[in-house]
Parts: sequence; structure tokens; C-alpha cells
Amino acid sequence: MPAESATRSFDVVLYGATGFTGRQAAATFAERVDDRLSWAVAGRDEVRLRAVRDELGPGGAGAGVVVADALDAEAVDRMVADARVVLSTAGPYAKYGANVVASCARHGTHYVDITGETPWIRAMIDAHHEAARASGTRIVPGCGYDSVPSDLSAWFLARQLQERGTGAAQLECVFLGKGGVNGGTVASLMNQLEDRAQLRRLLDPRLLNPPAHRAVRRGEVDPTRARWHEGLKRWVAPFFMGPVNTRVVRRSVALAHDAGEAYGTDPVYQEWMRAGSRAQALAFAGGLWAMPRVLASRRVRRLVGRFLPDPGEGPSEQAMDEGFVSVALFGRGEDGTELRGRFSSPGDPGNRVTVALVTECALALAEDLHELPDRGGVITPAFAFGEVLARRVRARGMTLELSR
Repeated sequence: MPAESATRSFDVVLYGATGFTGRQAAATFAERVDDRLSWAVAGRDEVRLRAVRDELGPGGAGAGVVVADALDAEAVDRMVADARVVLSTAGPYAKYGANVVASCARHGTHYVDITGETPWIRAMIDAHHEAARASGTRIVPGCGYDSVPSDLSAWFLARQLQERGTGAAQLECVFLGKGGVNGGTVASLMNQLEDRAQLRRLLDPRLLNPPAHRAVRRGEVDPTRARWHEGLKRWVAPFFMGPVNTRVVRRSVALAHDAGEAYGTDPVYQEWMRAGSRAQALAFAGGLWAMPRVLASRRVRRLVGRFLPDPGEGPSEQAMDEGFVSVALFGRGEDGTELRGRFSSPGDPGNRVTVALVTECALALAEDLHELPDRGGVITPAFAFGEVLARRVRARGMTLELSR
């Protein structure tokens, strides 16, 4: 049964609310939602959940508390059946996400999360896409810094090219940012590195695409070398999150094509990160090549983990406030038209920006469902939300625009 047609106690349930990102998401809801929506914090520890709610002050006084262990399928079912939307920050998702997504697909409860675990997303597509599509249930992974800036930017550039009478032939994002890492992100990364088979799947440029769109185009293989970027007049290196974001964008392109809203005939999408010099770009590229090889050793991972934040920990408030993300956008049309644009936001990308993006995605499902495209399945942020999300991120102080 579609979530919007059922009577449920909560418009949105924030699952994983005691974690570092979950606490920030709860604080955002307490500040922005007031009493226009019913919402709850959820997780496996009732004492910690009530402590989180108490810390929210007056804005969180009306929030519910729902106890559900991710590995307890019956408890997860009770939580999901009583919500219209689930926002999950409970990773690693390969360990703790499957029951939640399966339950959302069964109960017609819309779902968003902040995962960058593309092999897990692939598994959720294989298991639940067709059922969710048939019921109109939106299962939308990757609604944080991974991968909304990439996905929404590519969608935006393609729309701008179409308004000029041409399809997109090439789309590109070049990232620059400043921020820290939280323990949940570290845990997700380390979990993926445990499984060699999953690591091999990460290398597939079209891992998330439907079967009819699996053929890899020239230019889609993950770059490994630094290069001079003629548009920026600067050196760039492969972006460390490119192997996640590019898969999401390519799925958006494929889904849009099948929905009769093609970005272009078969556009090529790629990502880079901006460097300050040739030497820095070479160092970034070398480090990105070496990282999975060095961390393939369990002993090395344990040693490195001693110096990284544990789950529930993350950067200071000051550090998160001082962060930023700036993405230069480049689009070339099938007729040769060239466009430039930018996506930018204040705040630490993996924390402040992630929280803003995922909460806006959840609120789009809770408040703007009637404006969203009529589609379901295990889908992507751009395909699920499109113009509604573009409007919402701009209202949150982010920039998504063409450059002169």
C-alpha cells in the first residue's frame, strides 16, 4: 500500500538518530519542521534516543521515539509500517540497511539515505526495484554529499542544454572542498574493503545501470592520472568519490532515457578534483591509486583505524562550519554548445552539506509528493526529485546555476 494513502503515526522517521550524522539530522528537523509534520527519532537504544530528543530542546519536544534494531526484521517492520518516509543514517548499509529497505518496499514507505556503498545499492536494485516501481514507492539511496551534488548538477546541465535545443554529449564535475570525516563514513569504507569481491564490483563504471544500459562508453572508465583541465586552466586529479558518484549519475541518465526524458543520445559523465599545482595533482592521483592497495591488508586497516574517528564521532562544530564545497560544471551538447555552471555550499561537505541534502530529500517526500515525478523503484536523487530538489537546495543557501 502506498505510504501516502495510509494512516501512519509519523510523516518521517529518522533511523540511526544516535549516530554522528543522525544527531545532526534530528537537530535540523527540530529547527526546521516545527509541528507541521509528525516525526520520530529511531534506533536500537531507547535510552540514547531519549537523550538525543532531550538535547533538541523545544523543537524536539513533539518528536516520537521508536526502538528498532536493524537486524531485528520484526521490529524494523513495525517501525516502517508506521511511517510515510524513512530517513536512514544507520551505516554501514551493507550490514544494517537491508532489512530497512526490504520493509520499505513491502509497506510502500518511501526511503532516503546517505550511503556511498554502490555494491549494496546494486543488491537493493536487484532485490526490490521492480516491486517498488510497481507500487510507486521511492527508494532513494545516495542523498548526501554522495551523490546529490553530482547527480543534481548533471541533471541541471542536461536540462539547460535541452532548453537550448540539444542533447547532452558530455557532462563533467570538478570538485573543490574542505571538510572532515566522521566515524560512520570510516566504518562504511572499512567494511567495503573487507570484501574483495565487492571491491571488484566497485570498478564497474555502469554498476548501477539497468541491463539495457550496461555497455561502457569510451571515457567512462575511472581516470587514474592527473591532467591539465583546459576549461579551468588548472591541474586536476581523479576525484576520490568519483567511483561512487559517476555510477549514480549514469543510473540517472539510463532511468531518464527509459522514462522518455533522455539527457542525450548517450552522454559521457566524468568527475575530477581540482588541484593547486601539477605536483599536487600527481600526488592526489598517486595517493588514490595506492589507497585501496595499502588498505587491502587487514593489519594496515587496524593500524590506520586507530587514528580515525569511531562511529558516533566526527569533526567539531567549528570545523564543520568552516568547510565548503564548490563544484565547477562543464557540459557539451551534441551540436557543440558548451555550458559552464557551478554547485556550491557552505559547510563541511560530508557532514553539514550531507545533512542538509538528505533532510531536504526526506522533506520533499513528506511535503512535496504531489509535485514529484510519478515514479517508483530503487532510483536516484535527480530522477526522484528533479526540480523540487533543485528548488529546495537553493532555499537552503546552496548555489546551482550557470556561469558566465
